[in-house]
Amino acid sequence: MDKKLTYADSGVDIHQEESTIGNLTGDMTYTREGLGAPMTSIGHYAGLMDFGDFALAMATDGVGSKVLIANEMEKWDTMGIDCIAMNVNDLIAIGAEPISFVDYLAIEKHSDEFARQIGVGLAKGAEISRMSILGGETATLPEIVKGFDLAGTCLGKVDKDAIITGEKVAEGDVLVGVPSSGVHSNGYTLVRKIIENSKYSYHDPLPYDSSRTIGEELLTPTRIYMEVLDTIRKCEVHGLAHITGSGLLKLRRVSELGFDITDPIEPPEIFRFLQKEGNVEELEMYRTFNMGMGFLLIVPPHEAQKVAEIVDGKIVGRITEKDIRVKDLIIE
Repeated sequence: MDKKLTYADSGVDIHQEESTIGNLTGDMTYTREGLGAPMTSIGHYAGLMDFGDFALAMATDGVGSKVLIANEMEKWDTMGIDCIAMNVNDLIAIGAEPISFVDYLAIEKHSDEFARQIGVGLAKGAEISRMSILGGETATLPEIVKGFDLAGTCLGKVDKDAIITGEKVAEGDVLVGVPSSGVHSNGYTLVRKIIENSKYSYHDPLPYDSSRTIGEELLTPTRIYMEVLDTIRKCEVHGLAHITGSGLLKLRRVSELGFDITDPIEPPEIFRFLQKEGNVEELEMYRTFNMGMGFLLIVPPHEAQKVAEIVDGKIVGRITEKDIRVKDLIIE
């Protein structure tokens, strides 16, 4: 493959998405007052509402086009973990504890075994997240959905004095990265384009690990970062970032200051395999994928080593005046 692939080439333009979101939310100006009044503007990882002595947090997300690989492999038992992880990790990124979840499953047709496997994953994700699934909705939409789509909404709570929005982030703060379990649930439109235009299929063994197929590796479920929630109760933390779609550009949800990542976590081999097969530039990799770092904590220097040990993470850099940098790359 001679052409250098980008996320936009595969059909997902993150800058166009920003424009769409701006147009979508532009007229959302009405806000409730009193109990339930919003405490954050649209655009952070999760929305917060005033609920007296504490705040309620809400997030909603889905698995995305990773479901197409699950269909190809006929393996759906991790999709529920992915769905819950994408929501729970966004709650954690604002300091909130997940307490309940509802799912939305849209399907083309019914299958008992498929439904059982989706339920297995949802149950496991809820158990890891220490929360209940209260219900959900299943819709049969053969004229709209080809295959299935799985999404959900998560409710959490946080004491008002424990909310972490990033406003305390300051120059000199230390960045602690926490490893990902792999590609997680983002960038799969580009992932699929790479594999489906290569000499490989999802059923082929990984070139670097013949004990697993490419499809099995790509279906590794998203890590749920509950240890981060436990850490912020013990340590001073100024900011949190869940690294998902658009990669390190997600750090702009936390602060407009600079993030100088001088010693990044070494990306798992799956990322280098995808990069090579798709002829994807390093800059594009870091603004599309998590590249081995699924979560980031921003802490004062005196807490850095302690935090890194608790989350089994790594000090990867510092907060600076401007720019998001990974070694000599500027992510923009």
